[in-house]
Amino acid sequence: MFATLRDELMDRSEVGKISKALADETRLRIFEAISASGHMNCGEIVSMRGVTPATVSHHLKILNEARLIECRREGQFVYSQAVPETIAAYTRALARIARGKKRNAHARR
Repeated sequence: MFATLRDELMDRSEVGKISKALADETRLRIFEAISASGHMNCGEIVSMRGVTPATVSHHLKILNEARLIECRREGQFVYSQAVPETIAAYTRALARIARGKKRNAHARR
């Protein structure tokens, strides 16, 4: 699923879903922590961020649904890791949107 994201053009609904996921300050901090460390389990995120396990679980679900993170189970722990391909595709999509707006604005002159 994630491997094909690099080759696909991200549609507006995916751009919106990622934008909404990262717009929340707590989710952005959680995503930053996961990205910086490589992978983290829920307990590590709870201890770093001072939020309840239920809140962390909720935020991880939204980040996962936006394909910003993926989760894998190792024994009793579930580890989350960032999906850099999603960020790369998101960045390309935003650049494409920006170029399109510049072209349209320039064409109106």
